[in-house]
Amino acid sequence: MADLMEDPITGAASAQDTGKKTHPKKLRVVPESLRKFREIHVLAEAGGPPEKIAAQKAKGKLTARERIAYLTDEGSFQEIGLLMESRCTDFGIKDKHIKGDGVITGFGRIGGRPAAIFSEDFTQLGGSLGRTHADKIAKLMDMAVDARIPVIGILDSGGARIQEGVDSLDGYGEIFYRNTKASGIIPQISIILGPCAGGAVYSPALTDFVFMAKGLSHMFVTGPEVVKAATGEEVDFETLGGSMTHASKSGVCHFVANSEPDCFRQVKELMSFLPQSRFENPPAQETKDSADRRISLLEKLCEVDPRKPYRVNHIIWWLADDHKFMEVHHDFARNIVVGFIRLGGQVVGVIANNPAHMAGALDINASDKAARFIRLLNNFNIPILTLVDVPGYWPGVAQEHGGIIRHGAKLLYAYAEATVPKVTLVLRKAYGGAYIAMSSKLMGGDMNFSLPSAEIAVMGPRGAIEILYSRQIKEAKEEEREALRAKLAKEYSDKFASPYQTASHGSIDEVIEPSQARSRLIGAFRLLAGKRRPGEHAHTGNIPL
Repeated sequence: MADLMEDPITGAASAQDTGKKTHPKKLRVVPESLRKFREIHVLAEAGGPPEKIAAQKAKGKLTARERIAYLTDEGSFQEIGLLMESRCTDFGIKDKHIKGDGVITGFGRIGGRPAAIFSEDFTQLGGSLGRTHADKIAKLMDMAVDARIPVIGILDSGGARIQEGVDSLDGYGEIFYRNTKASGIIPQISIILGPCAGGAVYSPALTDFVFMAKGLSHMFVTGPEVVKAATGEEVDFETLGGSMTHASKSGVCHFVANSEPDCFRQVKELMSFLPQSRFENPPAQETKDSADRRISLLEKLCEVDPRKPYRVNHIIWWLADDHKFMEVHHDFARNIVVGFIRLGGQVVGVIANNPAHMAGALDINASDKAARFIRLLNNFNIPILTLVDVPGYWPGVAQEHGGIIRHGAKLLYAYAEATVPKVTLVLRKAYGGAYIAMSSKLMGGDMNFSLPSAEIAVMGPRGAIEILYSRQIKEAKEEEREALRAKLAKEYSDKFASPYQTASHGSIDEVIEPSQARSRLIGAFRLLAGKRRPGEHAHTGNIPL
């Protein structure tokens, strides 16, 4: 039987179950205020009108809320600003009472760790940015900085809301300012899953990582029609600002996904390597991969001709815990490879010359790519591993006129500025100024190792002897010249390019057994683990280089 008790809110009698049989009671009428609250929330959470949602689906795109659901742990998202509306009184916008103003903002968990998330809703006014829309994002970013958690933006917008005039442009200013102020304090990630045009493109460019999906994502300052009117050039959306254009040519995009679910999977993987803020270390993970695992591949590398190309990715895979490597900027400046691995369970950022492309030489794009990645690693307390196999800087008029001196200096500055643990391994060759630039000992490298077959010199032996012994080679008989060159090159290499010679001067700490490279690197990073405490380093933003 149920005992009657007084409701502490309404004072009405209600039944309390005592385990005894009783007659069914009349259902309580839902209060008007609660009914209205529920109706408003249901309408607000529905997004745009059904026909707009259908159009979104027809393009193969998820809705704003579905995207958040894919990204966050189930049931973890807590929305803020659901009922905010546009303050615009013109063109009937105010009369539409659009809840949320085209963007969903809130907090969720990704792999159990909190993150601030906003998702633009293309079904509401084309996801265009008005002042309320911008205010919601700005407030979320302020809260994220205070809470010391990452910000992830899912962008799908027609750009500035024309109906709101300068207010919409001022809204972008609010966001750009916060992107810059939060840079280097908390990780910022942009996911482009629709159009992103005009001024809207600069917020993603100010963030640490940009994701795009094939066939869905487009970024450009001016669209194809404006380009044609201004310059006469005819170009389609994909060629002008598609995912592969920005991944391979402009370098704006760091990761390309085949679909939206694939994109969110990649974001989750990236998050597993990043700390919540500059005040934390990146998350460690246990591994069953032995620190003493031998790397036979490096023994084979010692036998390879210094001029023969190979993909440095294979070296990275063999060194990493469980052979896992998350490459960043895979399609841009492929002569240098950057990304994340774990060594002994600890997150490490890798920068490696790639002999499979442009012989691994440094050029303008490679310098920019590596320099910005190094600055990100330094901001977020991630140690740096540098794998060196570099013949020098890429020659040519285009490089010199394009500013290889200025851009190459960014790489030098980034390495010298970084105060996280820095470990360097010279794999094969390291010539000239490029050797200095790739985290050499005198540029602040903490532990610098070399394989026995490495060549470290002002320039390659072949080039050096043509200068040092030009008369001797010229005076030799033509049929004897090649043999003479080989003999002189070996003598030069043994005397001036030997890693033992470099080690004798202290520019290399140790020449190591190739098969033991993994254990030596793990040992070095463990030794250097206490070099810097999170948050105590000078704050520098991750400026787009």
